[in-house]
Amino acid sequence: MLRITDHGDVTQLHFSTWASRAMGYAVSAYVSRNVLIDTGFPDVADELRAWLDTVRLDGALITHAHEDHGGNVALLAQRGLPLGCAPETLTALRQPKRIGLYRQICWGSATPLRSGIGSLGHRTLRLVPARGHSPDHRIVWDPDRETVFGGDLFLGVKVRVAHPGEDIREQVGSLREVIALAPKRYFDAHRGVIEDPLVQLRAKVAW
Repeated sequence: MLRITDHGDVTQLHFSTWASRAMGYAVSAYVSRNVLIDTGFPDVADELRAWLDTVRLDGALITHAHEDHGGNVALLAQRGLPLGCAPETLTALRQPKRIGLYRQICWGSATPLRSGIGSLGHRTLRLVPARGHSPDHRIVWDPDRETVFGGDLFLGVKVRVAHPGEDIREQVGSLREVIALAPKRYFDAHRGVIEDPLVQLRAKVAW
């Protein structure tokens, strides 16, 4: 299922399936400055494909390679859309690791990126390292609009579940670096619009 919400200059694509909802999960991709930020997960490829048929994008930026964020990059490559991501993300998209059964049920398994894909260099939107959740994790920063697209950096103030391999110390450091940017708007992949982002980000660091 795809639900679209307009936030003025930002469009939110809210993806879920019956399986993801049953497990309490959904994920959002965003469109800003005619660029898609993240792609949703493999089991919503049909919904993404149908939406792509209605728009003309300049390309896509991927915050990290996890299947709920980069799970449909192969679909974008088929359409010739250029891509911006960390080098480690591109490697992981080309050679995805085996994922746990619960992730397969919730999100589906991504098709490896086999074809070549152009590189997107955007004049305004910037990929900024924000490691901790994963080694390749990035945020997308729009300095002109003081807006962060945070991928999985925030997720909530008191998150008590972590992926194997997450580095909490690195995550705290990344949160502090994003706080230093002083964003006025923050779009989270799983929580949507974060009200009072600096207050929330500081609360997470403190916790």
